[in-house]
This record gives sequence, structure tokens and C-alpha cells, in this order.
Amino acid sequence: MSGNSVGKEFVVSLFGESHGRCVGVVIDGCPAGLPLSEGEIQAELDKRKPGTSELVSPRKEEDKAQLLSGVFRGRTTGGPICILVWNVAAVSKPYEALKTKPRPGRADYTAWVKYGGYADYRGGGRFSGRMTAPLVMAGSVAKKLLAKKKVEVLAHTVEVGGVKVPRQPSIGEIRREVYKNPLRCAVPEIVDEMKDAILKAKREGDSVGGVVECVAVNVPAGVGSPIMDSLDADLAKILFDIPAVKGVEVGAGFEAARLRGSENNDSFVLRKGKIVTLTNKAGGILGGISTGMPIVVRIAFKPTPSIRKRQKTVDLEKMKETEIEIGGAHDPCIVPRAVPVVESAVAVVLADHTLRGQFIPSVLK
Repeated sequence: MSGNSVGKEFVVSLFGESHGRCVGVVIDGCPAGLPLSEGEIQAELDKRKPGTSELVSPRKEEDKAQLLSGVFRGRTTGGPICILVWNVAAVSKPYEALKTKPRPGRADYTAWVKYGGYADYRGGGRFSGRMTAPLVMAGSVAKKLLAKKKVEVLAHTVEVGGVKVPRQPSIGEIRREVYKNPLRCAVPEIVDEMKDAILKAKREGDSVGGVVECVAVNVPAGVGSPIMDSLDADLAKILFDIPAVKGVEVGAGFEAARLRGSENNDSFVLRKGKIVTLTNKAGGILGGISTGMPIVVRIAFKPTPSIRKRQKTVDLEKMKETEIEIGGAHDPCIVPRAVPVVESAVAVVLADHTLRGQFIPSVLK
């Protein structure tokens, strides 16, 4: 399979399958001298762990990070960093009955066509949300690297099953509230309503989708490149690489299409000798390059396609229409566990572009 790596200077390569022996990541290009421990990686990984509440998949994975290379005496060496977690709780039996019957909304059919039936179908294999675990491990390293420039990446749930946050939370609220509740929402007063929407769908054998917003603060102006290496294009690419993502917008996004130029333009002003904008409809990026304002992206997640309701499909061996019922462990809503994944994906791209622009040196002191 191709398409397993992302980045030019901070290169992230994912390996493993949902029900294989392990999933992991190799990071090449991380500067030498960055303090890094398994505990710091584990702290990020725990944010997306399954089996933590009735709102997420009941799959009980320990997800204990093992740091295999690239760190010596507590600091990165400049060599490739390899991190993995072992799959210990995969239950593959429910997938045997479905191996020639593609699940609607999943990549079973396209994987069958592209790889001639040889792709690992258990739990979705390479196409599973399980592959976001190594992305979060990569993000833990990227976040530590960005912290050297005081860059912080914060994501939060803004919509679930049609229930939207009633107001825009402050950066302080996002920082403080998100990991206090299972919805990963920064507005506590809406959490119960979101929870009810998920549990209602779950009781009916169905699922819901939602929207995650991510904000990166303190990104210096000048990060990114025009045309084919633009910062927003690379953010969109990695965010679309997350399973279940069906839409990405930056700043005002699609709302900008409904505004006039006078409403959409962000006026430049001086504040304490620094150039800033009065508004941030551009989402912190102009011409593919950061403006120095907060980078704001929103990501739309489709409802989890693996549901208990009977669905129509085709038996690929018999070439006959049939119906299936899906078993196994699945999230009734992927959004809460996607929040740390989005943070990690954005951090990976920002780390790569800050290294490309030499905002961070190759050896850290």
C-alpha cells in the first residue's frame, strides 16, 4: 500500500492494522535534543482511548505506548522515532461473515477493488479509526516541539447529532473544560443535550455525526508556502486523512461565500507594535501562509457507518444482493474521540511547516 506517510521535514509514517498485532508510527526529522518520554506520549494517547464511557466503543484496549527508538537519556537523538501500541482486545469473529459483504459507508468495497481482496478486512484493517492511535502518538511529539515556540493546539466539540454549542467558548474555556467531560465540549451547559442525542441514536441501533473545531494559537506569521505547499491545503489533506471526515473549512469557511468583501476582509491594525487583524475570517491563513492570528479550522464527521440496523449490500463472491447486520465494537458517535486526533493532525502539519520555514532549529538547546 502507498500513501502511508505525510510531511516533508517532520515525516510521519503509520503502520499496522485494526486487528493486526500492533499499530504504530515512525517519525523522521524531529530535531535532536527534544525532551520526550513514554509518559508524555501516553497522556495524549489516553485522550482517545476506547472503552471509557457509554458514548464510545466498548473495545477495551490498554493502548500502552512503547517508545522503541529515537530517544536516548530522555532526549530525541535526531534519528527516527518509533512508537507503537499492541492490539490486545480485538474480536475478529464478527467480521468473518462480512468479509465478502461490504458494509455500507465503510471502505470495504473500495479496499476489495483496489487490493484484489487481499486487504485485511478485520475491523476495517488499515481503513479503521484504530489507525488514529499512531497519529495521536505522532501528535504528542509534534505538540512538544511546537511548545518550543509557545504554539498551542486546542480542539473541541461544537456540534453532535444536530445539537450545536450556543456560544463561542474562549481559549481559556477550551483549555480548561474540554477534557473534563466525555463529549470533549468546552461549553458545559450543552453537554447533557449532546449526550442524549448520542444515546438516543445508540438505543435505536443507529449513530450520529458532528463537528470539531480546532484552534492553534501563537503560530508565528510566515509559516507555510504559496500554491502547492500552502498551510491550509496541507491541513485540509491531513484532516481528510482521518477516517469519517467529510468536510473541512478554515476561518469563516463556507459562510464566506455568503458575505460581501467588506464583511469578509480582516482589517490590519497595530497593537503594542504588532500587526494583527480586527477580525479573523481568514482563520489565521492568507495565501497559504500564517498571519500570526489564531489558526481556526472546523471538521465535519459523518455518522459512524457501523450500525446495528439491517442494511442492503452485495455479496462480492456470489454477485447477489443481500442484507447484513453488523456486530463488533463501534462508537455511536466518533466525534468525542476525534477531538484529540484533530489536535494531533493539526500539530503534525504545523510542526512540519515550522521546521520547513526554519522557525525551529534542527538541534534544540
